[in-house]
Parts: sequence; C-alpha cells; structure tokens
Amino acid sequence: MDTLRNIIPAPLWGLARSNWYALRRAAQSPAAALHPWRRASRKYLARFKDLHSGERCFIIGNGPSLKHTDLTRLQGEITFGMNRIYLLFPELGFTTTYYLSVNDLVIQQCAEEILELPMPKFLSWRARGYLREAMGKRISSSKEPPLIFLHTTYTGPKFALDARGRLWEGATVTYVALQLAYHMGFKQVILIGVDHNFSTQGKPNTTIVSEGDDPDHFSGNYFGKGFRWQLPDLETSEQAYRMAQQAYHKAGREILDATIGGKLQVFPKVDYLSLFG
Repeated sequence: MDTLRNIIPAPLWGLARSNWYALRRAAQSPAAALHPWRRASRKYLARFKDLHSGERCFIIGNGPSLKHTDLTRLQGEITFGMNRIYLLFPELGFTTTYYLSVNDLVIQQCAEEILELPMPKFLSWRARGYLREAMGKRISSSKEPPLIFLHTTYTGPKFALDARGRLWEGATVTYVALQLAYHMGFKQVILIGVDHNFSTQGKPNTTIVSEGDDPDHFSGNYFGKGFRWQLPDLETSEQAYRMAQQAYHKAGREILDATIGGKLQVFPKVDYLSLFG
C-alpha cells in the first residue's frame, strides 16, 4: 500500500481510498440493517428519538480532570458514561443514565463488565462478536437493560441526525455520544472530563499495550498494565467536534465544555459549578 501511495498522485490516491471505504461501508450495510439484533436495536432507538426534547444532559469523558470535578453534582442529572466510566460508580454511589462504547478493544477486553451494567447500553455493531456468547444467555430476559447496537464506522465523515442509521465515530466515542444526544432531542449538552490532552505519544490509532498505570484517564487502572488500547487521533476528533458544533447550532441547540482545564477549543467554555443552582 505504501508503494502504491508513493506512485499514485495524491488527489487520485485520496479519491481511490475514499471510494474503497465507501464500498466497504456499503457491503456492511445490509447486515447492519437487517440482522435481528440490529432490527431490535432500531426499534429501541425509535423509542429514544426526541425522548429528552428540550432537556439538558452531561457527557462524561474519562480524562484526569474528573479527579478535580465534583461529580456528586450530577446525581439526578441525565448523564452519558463511556468506556470504563463504571470504575467510578462504587465511589460515586450512583451510575450514569446511559452507557456507550464503540471501541472494539474496550468491548473485547471488558465484555463481562459491560454486560453487568444496569442501564441501557449503546454498543458498536461492529464489536458484536465479543458479546455474542454472554448476550445470548441474557437476551431472553425482559428484566435485562437493553443492549442497543449502533452502526458506527471509522470512515465516511458525517454528523448523523438520526442514530438509527450509520454514525461516523470521528476517532472518539464522545462524538458518537453527541450524535446520540442529538437523536434523543437534548437542547443543551455539557461536556466534562473531555481533557483532549494525552501524555502518551505516538502515531494516532496505533494499538499499544500499557506497561503500567494509566496517566491519561481518571484512574491508573483505566487502561492499566497489560491493557491494549489505541493512541488518540486528536486532529480527526477536532474535525468531528466542529461538525457537531455546526449541527447543534443549526438546530438551535448548544454544546458547552465544562471540562476543568481541558485543552479542547471547539465549544464555548463554561464554569462547571455555575451550572448548578
């Protein structure tokens, strides 16, 4: 591939690459629309459409700034937790309203923990195989919180106004959460813990194995020793966040950034404590 990239002029290479990924997405679409699990998920998503119209919610990132954020203020608020946020639940004494993960490595390594969570869970359709066995044991129970599979993709930049279709991941689960919150009708979305800053450096999207305590999240155990994870792609994330900002603004809604000390500069900043009367 590198040889071809050096031979083919950049504009033609970009066009060929874009068309190739478009074909791959098209090939995935039938199963993502017609599989029984996805059909059930689309029905659940229909129930969530504009369910929270006019309300506010908090999307909780997992950055170190959470250690300096009074999360007890969120009890009673509508919240989205992502990836390994559940490590905080015992300390908080309450859970997030919703849970979201679209990262294959997180779902693969934490499937059992995720399935134990007591709230509706939104997960990547692409990672369904990691949940298949455990999900098969639970799916018949009407008392289980729903597992809702989202058709998320790495490529094809877009901001989805309806989460029943394809959602671009934008190199961060937070962007998927913003699309999901839009689908649910939230008027105001507030980000916390989205530090947008990593001390671990390397080529974006490269998979590495943690060699010790995690310095880039709220707990050293988050991606602790031996955990496989992907290095962040902050440039693509910023592209995605700008698309979210435009979509919300066009609809007369807003995204605010209340992250303490966060480095993201896309959304208006607001003091976290000022949000509570």
